[in-house]
Amino acid sequence: MTLFQALILAIVQGITEPFPVSSLGHAVLLPGLLHWSLDEHSPFFLPFLTMLHVGTLLALAQIFWGEWVKIIRGLLGLSGQTERHMAVQLCGRLIVATLPAIVIGGLFEHFLRSVFANPLMVSGFLILNGFLLIITSRRHHNTRPTVDHLSQITVRDALIVGCWQCLALFPGLSRSGATINGGLTRGFSSFTAARFSLLLAQPIILAATAKEAWQLRHVTVTSSMMEQGILGAIVAGITALICSRLLLRFLRYSDNNALTPFGIYCILAGLFSGIWLLF
Repeated sequence: MTLFQALILAIVQGITEPFPVSSLGHAVLLPGLLHWSLDEHSPFFLPFLTMLHVGTLLALAQIFWGEWVKIIRGLLGLSGQTERHMAVQLCGRLIVATLPAIVIGGLFEHFLRSVFANPLMVSGFLILNGFLLIITSRRHHNTRPTVDHLSQITVRDALIVGCWQCLALFPGLSRSGATINGGLTRGFSSFTAARFSLLLAQPIILAATAKEAWQLRHVTVTSSMMEQGILGAIVAGITALICSRLLLRFLRYSDNNALTPFGIYCILAGLFSGIWLLF
């Protein structure tokens, strides 16, 4: 992998992790479209991917730093009974929403990605992702949200959002898109759905990073690999930070049909990449 390829992958990871356009789908499509001969099974690729995840995780943690401080203080009983109750409740909802992906992913992730992670099939899933975003956004149009704050999310809401998250096991279907869609079907406002989605991303990314780091325990990481990984993490983190803030700001003030532009992009990108790969 060249430095240029590493930077491009880092930028794409940073953009597509928060936006509902499938980071995994783009990671599969981009090398195929650009005819990059990347070996995803090489000893270098996993350390690099791990560093990208670290970068995006730190970016999301920075955005929600105040939220996590409140949660930790609440859990430790440093902010009174009300704050403790809210912290325990939110942590419980995040755990419930994370469990389906852990269970289903643990059982079927390798099978699904080995069967479906080819560029042409990913193009099809990207088109499907676009239609899901548009359909859910239009159904949400002109309906009054019943959940305007994270404290209003029920256990049932969290479980359903967690089940939607499992769609991201198919490369080309977006994790953030699926969880935001799941929130909208439960009456979340677009802003609340996006906040819960980005909060939920952090334990998932942390679990994936820990898994990748464990797999690296016998891999010798050279200084050049470390340099590219650190640079990739910085670039991915900065890009994810900017894009996450843009997404939250956009959804705060554009509740109606807010996901439609992302859906249109996914359909066009899927069609273009599919035609390009076929012909």
